[in-house]
Amino acid sequence: MQSSEIAITGICAALYAVIGLLTSFGLSVGGVAFWPAAVIPAIFAVLFGPWVGGIGASIGIFIRDVIYHGDPLLSLTAGVTSNFVMFFLLGYFTHIQINPKKIGLSIIVGGILLIGGLLIPTFLLPTESVLFTGLTSSESIALFAVIATASVLAFIAVFAFKKEWRAFSVGTVIGQGTGAAIVSFAVWGYSNLFFSQNGYFTAPLQMSFIPLIFVWTVATEIPFILLMGPPIINACYRAFPSLKLLQKDERKAN
Repeated sequence: MQSSEIAITGICAALYAVIGLLTSFGLSVGGVAFWPAAVIPAIFAVLFGPWVGGIGASIGIFIRDVIYHGDPLLSLTAGVTSNFVMFFLLGYFTHIQINPKKIGLSIIVGGILLIGGLLIPTFLLPTESVLFTGLTSSESIALFAVIATASVLAFIAVFAFKKEWRAFSVGTVIGQGTGAAIVSFAVWGYSNLFFSQNGYFTAPLQMSFIPLIFVWTVATEIPFILLMGPPIINACYRAFPSLKLLQKDERKAN
């Protein structure tokens, strides 16, 4: 990385940490916060490349987590790893030539898995679901239905009507899906290995809630990335046209 990229990575990390602290509003499921701040490293990953987005997100989430819950090991296990992979992949797929039609079936299957991940634990384990989320089954279904619908509509809108952002939307889905899988298993594993009465987790999480954490992670980040990312990135392109020209050159090279 060049010195300018290192400086930009630091800016990404600082913005991510601060905005993450200010916009989570205390909402979380399984220790995973409501996270509109995900749009910050997504923007940096598109403008400056996958390494800037991935490393900036990793540093930023670590700073935020240490300030918020004071458990650096939890952050290194779940937050740092998932954020790096998530935004590195988003930036990578945005900067290469891809054929989105070839992965349409994968997206459909992923949507089915998202819905299943919500419904299975909520309907089959209603008591545990209430204890885990703090919401009744009907409230959980309503909340996730709204968020999941917003995610699907945002993806369809960008994919269908903004052709120049198709690679970005595909990268978002792939990055978010992979990152959410990492954080879901990591949080579950951490809660079972390191929980204590004085720690962040007072009881181990059941494996049956991995799909619920996965759905929450994806559905509370994708709408903000897809709806807020393109207009902000376009504004940056208008202010600094050289960024867009550089991205075109990288796509041709790849």
